[in-house]
Amino acid sequence: MAAVELEFCQGSEDESDPRDKPVLIVGQQGDLQKLTWKQVRGKLQPRVNEETWKTALNTLKPNPTDTCPLWLNLATVAALPSKVSRHNTPSSAHFITRLVRNCLPGRANQCIMVVCERSAVFASACAIARAFPLFSRRSGLSKHSERQTVAVEFILLEPSNGPLTTATLKCLSNAAESIRMAARIVDTPCNEMSTDDFLQEIKTVGSELGMVPTIIRGEELQKKGFGGIYGVGKAAVNPPALAVLSHKPEGATQTIAWVGKGIVYDTGGLSIKGKTLMPGMKRDCGGAAAVLGAFRAAVKQGFKENLHAIFCLAENAIGPKATRPDDIHRLYSGKTVEINNTDAEGRLVLADGAVYASKDLKADIILDIATLTGAQGIATGKYHAGLLTNSENWEKACVKAGRKSGDLVQPLVYTPELHFSEFSSAMADMKNFVSDRNNAQCSCAGLFVAAHMGFDWSGVWIHVDMAFPAYSGERATGYGVALLLALFGRATDDPMLQLVSPLGSDVDKKSEEGELTGKALKRRRLV
Repeated sequence: MAAVELEFCQGSEDESDPRDKPVLIVGQQGDLQKLTWKQVRGKLQPRVNEETWKTALNTLKPNPTDTCPLWLNLATVAALPSKVSRHNTPSSAHFITRLVRNCLPGRANQCIMVVCERSAVFASACAIARAFPLFSRRSGLSKHSERQTVAVEFILLEPSNGPLTTATLKCLSNAAESIRMAARIVDTPCNEMSTDDFLQEIKTVGSELGMVPTIIRGEELQKKGFGGIYGVGKAAVNPPALAVLSHKPEGATQTIAWVGKGIVYDTGGLSIKGKTLMPGMKRDCGGAAAVLGAFRAAVKQGFKENLHAIFCLAENAIGPKATRPDDIHRLYSGKTVEINNTDAEGRLVLADGAVYASKDLKADIILDIATLTGAQGIATGKYHAGLLTNSENWEKACVKAGRKSGDLVQPLVYTPELHFSEFSSAMADMKNFVSDRNNAQCSCAGLFVAAHMGFDWSGVWIHVDMAFPAYSGERATGYGVALLLALFGRATDDPMLQLVSPLGSDVDKKSEEGELTGKALKRRRLV
């Protein structure tokens, strides 16, 4: 797996023998039926003839998917669901990932042909990227030095629009690389991905993009008032840090900040996790990894607005300096927090990062993303992240971006007047954990972050809790990269990202109706 290189290329009629280059052809059954033999024969002959191809198509009965081997296990055709429900992605991205994992043998070079509409290309490419994780420490893999190449070709159902351009293929490649990078960071255990190592990942991306990160770490965090990040990470061998990558292009009129939770390992602190709950907590940096991957791809695709990537890095460790339940910390907002659960640490570091974005970076739009709560899985499941925002327009846009990218989201209830009282404290401004776990716990966790910015903050705030979509089985998914690229695609120069972005079209209509004017229009013009 570690040696796989994805190559997005133009659909061609070049011939390759499935014996030497195994092939998977995937699409909805109706779309597969529209293919001509000429479009696929180059990848199937001499092992598969036209009669075998047509017979295979007629045997497919997807429920929700189906596969038919054309020649041994080296040539396969796979049918996606003919239709999906309104809360799923029309691209059937999750099924594509499964089919790619299950239908391709581990050979040196392979080919994947995706039959779809242009609007599904981005999500399909991201789904394929998730099937090829980069991280592995299996000792046997070192014996195989030959690099495996997987060629990915798209056959579009709208031939009049022409094939994918070189620029679009480059966009898909950047997105796929960034998704796989994010997944690699999340898959890497803490003994190899400490806060120091994560900072090095940030520096590497910064160097690639021609920028130097701003880093505040260790005791300097405490001196500057970042009591949330410092309090969570002060007991670890490697000190906590706040790191920022900033992209400031000429002509920018808007400032956007992405804040990622980067807990490189979460023991739960003194409110320690049990032996069955702690394994897998290396994944608690999934939000920061998603921000890093999305920032890398967005800048490469010509992001036109000011964009800041904020990484809140810490290891929630146990030691003599560990935060205790009953301790009170003053966060960067100036508000005090009584700690009643050291395992509710993510909201503390996010609050510092979000307030830094609003107060120091003067962001108009702040999106924080985190593997925040176990309650997210109960509320929205393994495929949909929980979404909380102070803007109804952005809530709708996020849901659309999720469906177009394959990184699904589902709105949570946003009622701070009903739920924030869960954090009431007699000793401080608030506690860090709810008094009643049965009262919209996932929403409450997000409201904790918003409270430090102030519920009357005039900007757009978006909170994404992706605790369960961050992984599938034992592997990270790189969740969040595709979502952010799609959501903010209108702020790039890339036609593919603009195609999948839900933003831009509605704002003109809203402004004509007089609903968005002045400063509000400036903030929401991406919508």
